[in-house]
Amino acid sequence: MAPIKIGIIGYGFSAKCFHIPFILPNPDLKVHAFLQRAAAPKDKAAVSGWGHCTVDFPEVKHYRTADDFFADPDIDLVIICTHAHEEFIERALTTGKHVVVEKPFTTTSAAADKLIALAKEKGKLLTVFQNRRWDSGFRTLHHLVRQGALGDIKEAELHYDIPSPTWISGWSQKEYSPGQGMLFGLGSHTIDQALLLFGKPRSVTAFLRSNRGVASDVDDTFTIILQYSGAQRDLLVTIKTGIITPLKDQLNCFVRGTKGSYVKFGTDPQEAKAIAAPGQPATATDYGQEDESIWGTLTTMKEFDSEHQTLDSSSKLYVGRYPSLPGWYRGYYENIVEAVRGNAEVDVNPVAARDGIRVIELARESHAKGATVLFS
Repeated sequence: MAPIKIGIIGYGFSAKCFHIPFILPNPDLKVHAFLQRAAAPKDKAAVSGWGHCTVDFPEVKHYRTADDFFADPDIDLVIICTHAHEEFIERALTTGKHVVVEKPFTTTSAAADKLIALAKEKGKLLTVFQNRRWDSGFRTLHHLVRQGALGDIKEAELHYDIPSPTWISGWSQKEYSPGQGMLFGLGSHTIDQALLLFGKPRSVTAFLRSNRGVASDVDDTFTIILQYSGAQRDLLVTIKTGIITPLKDQLNCFVRGTKGSYVKFGTDPQEAKAIAAPGQPATATDYGQEDESIWGTLTTMKEFDSEHQTLDSSSKLYVGRYPSLPGWYRGYYENIVEAVRGNAEVDVNPVAARDGIRVIELARESHAKGATVLFS
């Protein structure tokens, strides 16, 4: 079949480090056009910053206005790598194109509902780039949970901590508006992971902080507690991000259940490799392979890996550093190809992404009230 023709909106960090490297290796996808408002440079050698699409992709169409971009009938799939998500999603769907949008999906759950309904009306795919589902650590945790290595999960902590990020100094705003803050940033990933593992909660409790040295209603640090009902009534899920975490390797997750536990430090290597070579195809065989030093420790009643696990005779538990599955952001776009062609359901359902936005809204409500609020 002919490759799916892609139009990419934006040509900065998101496009060059999180999308293009994982699109280029896929022969079923073809970068067809960019929407980049900057004019093509006369001196290609003088381009600064993230560069210009006409320099890196001279054979690809370059549009400077949204009207011209969306009028291109050959674009099958639009990938939105900018902050103006909702307007571009609506225009893409209205002009008959499938849509991948960077997280966060929208600034409100009401806006998400509207766009989901529009995608259904137009018969087009709409999905959110929740690439952290394909992190090495989360892939491994998801695998262990599905294999029953931990039994019935009773408690889970999911972390995405970044110690003193350089870009946090630019967060000078003091009054909050929807879409701002770390909940909508890194929280979009870990909330999505929690919903994938455990489903929608019964209630949300949250504590938000500004630890960057600025008194602000815009959070840079947070703790969210999800509680459940029914068969999961004893489950407690904690989602955390902090900017003051002086650890050599950041805590990734700690999960325990009736048959075992899993604790992991360290971060997936794909982002760092993409930043080191922005816009270059992620084709190296070890691209998503973690160093053995940050494999998680699995303690379980089951023997999952005889080479790395040993039986503790005193506890009758198998214990060892469980090899991480390789990170595979390319898997996101492999699924997109199958979904666009009608061969599979899209992995990141927009309804799940909408529920993530709702958790963020309820987290802010919980913090403001100083109380637990029911999921609705």
